[in-house]
Amino acid sequence: MERQDTGLAFLQRYENIAWYDNGEVRILDRRIYPAKKEFVTCKTHVEVMQAIRGMVTQSTGPYVAGPMGMALAAWECKDMSEQKQMEYLKEAASCISDARPTTKKRMIIVTQACLPVAEKALNEGKRVDIAIRDHVVEATNIRYSKLAVMGRYLAEIFPDNGTVMTQCYADTVLGMMLRSCKEMGKTIRLFCPETRPFLQGARLTATVCAEMGFDTTLITDNMPAYVMAKEHVDVFTCAADAICCDGYVFNKVGTSQIAICARHFAVPVYIAGAPDPGHKTWDTVKIEMRNPDETLEAMHVRTAATGLGIKGYYPAFDMTPPDLITGIVTEKGVLSPFELNKYFELGGVGEY
Repeated sequence: MERQDTGLAFLQRYENIAWYDNGEVRILDRRIYPAKKEFVTCKTHVEVMQAIRGMVTQSTGPYVAGPMGMALAAWECKDMSEQKQMEYLKEAASCISDARPTTKKRMIIVTQACLPVAEKALNEGKRVDIAIRDHVVEATNIRYSKLAVMGRYLAEIFPDNGTVMTQCYADTVLGMMLRSCKEMGKTIRLFCPETRPFLQGARLTATVCAEMGFDTTLITDNMPAYVMAKEHVDVFTCAADAICCDGYVFNKVGTSQIAICARHFAVPVYIAGAPDPGHKTWDTVKIEMRNPDETLEAMHVRTAATGLGIKGYYPAFDMTPPDLITGIVTEKGVLSPFELNKYFELGGVGEY
């Protein structure tokens, strides 16, 4: 198998996202990366679910960690009867999929895809945990190859020596986009908002961009309008946690306000990802409301005064309507958000 993560940043290589081996799943702790390169070790699939819920990994990381958790579940139930093992794995898939509500439908797809792999391994007398791990690696490689196509489409949009703004955008499409820019000989500079309260833009996006050799500037979440006005931003682009078939996009909170600024300053907005057949319309997506106290701190350091009754409020995602979006960049091409039916007509399945 030719690995598709060649040339990508540390954060995006398979073993550095999540890895199963002999009754453990190791997940890179993105809450403290890059200050420390440490892994959280999970001994049960429930701990994997809790790690995803607790933001140990984020963006597309859960789509590797979750199915690796299924391999761990197979280890947990290996001494049960075959029937009981399958029942256990089905329950594990449901548990892991419940980690975060906004991405639940896609997590269901990737965890339940492990079930026929397990059944086949049982029928053939093979180790189920290893069969599932091998499946996860192969599926991740296929997903990376599709994301590489998206990355090329995005890179083709950027003008040489252009300026690109991102949003909470640390994972695979970003790496593929930057790798494609290198292959095309394109020079771009990037502006990355920091995305409080976990500061993903500062710690993850900016790290990936700089590690891959690009001119990278970190800005706070209230600077995008000023930067668009003064720094001649050519394109705003990000991925999405959910793209509905009616063109509405759900992504890290703050995305919609950047899209509104982009409309004002005539900056095109391109969202990378595939429409999700599980979300026909925008009202099928549940916005995750995280612990409001997390907005009263940054990286576990209290920033708001105590004892004064100050309250927090923390929707993890927001919704950007299709009229603010220039195009949805899929592996089947760049499509209008109002015509996403074409994606499925072209053979897309939206599995990632």
